[in-house]
Amino acid sequence: MKIHFIGIGGIGVSALARYYFESGNEISGSDLEPSVITAVFKKLGIKIDFNSQKKSELEYRDWEQIQQSKLFIQKPNLVIYSPAVEKNNPELKAARESGIECKSYPEALGELTKKYFTIAVSGAHGKSTTTSMLALVMIKAGLDPTVIVGTKLKEFGDSNFRMGKSKYLLIEADEWNASFLNYWPKIIALTNIDKEHLDYYKDLNHILKTYKEYILHLPKNGVLIYNNDDKNIRKLNPKSQIRWTRSGLPEGLLPKKILNSNIQINNYSIKQKEAGELKKILKVPGTHNIYNALAVVETARVLGISDEITFSALSQYHGVWRRFEESELEIENCKLKIVSDYAHHPAEVQATLQAAREKYPDKKIWCVFQPHQYQRTYLLFNDFVKIFRQAQDERLIDKMIITDIYSVAGRESDEIKKKVNSEKLVKKVGKGNIVYVKKAGLKKYILENIKDIEVLIIMGAGTIYKLAGNLVDNK
Repeated sequence: MKIHFIGIGGIGVSALARYYFESGNEISGSDLEPSVITAVFKKLGIKIDFNSQKKSELEYRDWEQIQQSKLFIQKPNLVIYSPAVEKNNPELKAARESGIECKSYPEALGELTKKYFTIAVSGAHGKSTTTSMLALVMIKAGLDPTVIVGTKLKEFGDSNFRMGKSKYLLIEADEWNASFLNYWPKIIALTNIDKEHLDYYKDLNHILKTYKEYILHLPKNGVLIYNNDDKNIRKLNPKSQIRWTRSGLPEGLLPKKILNSNIQINNYSIKQKEAGELKKILKVPGTHNIYNALAVVETARVLGISDEITFSALSQYHGVWRRFEESELEIENCKLKIVSDYAHHPAEVQATLQAAREKYPDKKIWCVFQPHQYQRTYLLFNDFVKIFRQAQDERLIDKMIITDIYSVAGRESDEIKKKVNSEKLVKKVGKGNIVYVKKAGLKKYILENIKDIEVLIIMGAGTIYKLAGNLVDNK
């Protein structure tokens, strides 16, 4: 089958493209610009066009015209597109008008979840780490899963995908745009629920309602594993519409009465003895990672994996790309520990800063943070202010540098852009050791103050991760 991927450089779409490529299909793709992900496809001989999406939609009448413009593939049987692709995207419009079947990434992945025994890791935070941990446990246990995760693993050859030969499919199930409503897992591991993706969800109640609907996708013999310490998970109240089986659950979370269903419900808590054992063996710092590992322990037990195998695998887990990813640089005779982290929500920022201080209690810690998306920054403005003030008061960091907001194509409004910026955020925090530095001036600012830094956290979901490489270029 011939499949074309629009937005093939996306972390999810790229994994799905790898799946179909390794399943023997003919693949092509397009994206706005080259990236480390598209470079991998180039090595595999998959051709990608970086100009097609810049054309006016009027320039494409049908797929044949797209083909003539060197999109490298004959008329495909299927087009899979990123959820971030706009409705008037010229390729997508031409494909539909040409009668080609088109599916969004969540729709296409949803079809796969029906064919496999699917384990879905869900939640506002910790999905990538939990999925990665569980993948390594399942591999060590010999379950040979196919894995689709939202980050790169060294164990997968710096890929976000692994092709297995068993019945198991392990996925990171994203809640943005209610994507996970396309998935039909046998097991759901639910890490936490938070106010996130408010460009789609109206409020927390809307988020909770959507999670309830998602949990209903479990079959009668399905399993829900959840974090019992998360206050928003405890707000879930399925009422009479969901028929659960297990009694003795926390008041207000789920009905205690056993009804006609075989759904198994397991929970975990930081208070259980395994948490202390995990704190001793985990190489990745922070309480949030203990929670992630607890979710893995409970899920592994459901899969019949012994604790011995699980704890052994978790003790060997070194983290993944941009999740407290550590490296060292020597610049101007100064040894600098770099921590690169994807955190972009207030709760994630707080967890990463606490983990850094826990690991480096006596070192000077600076953090460069690039806010991700104007709308998120605007809607969670007070939450950001609160955690930045707290970080200063509790001396989690010695200096916080806020740079320009990373604008997400297709998800921003001009009205919101006028209401919020990084300078306003810094001014509202009102602390002496938090400053605003334009992105173009970050290199110069860091290099001029390098002797005052021992640990530099580079944080955000945008392009800020490139800063470490730019510093090396200025040795």
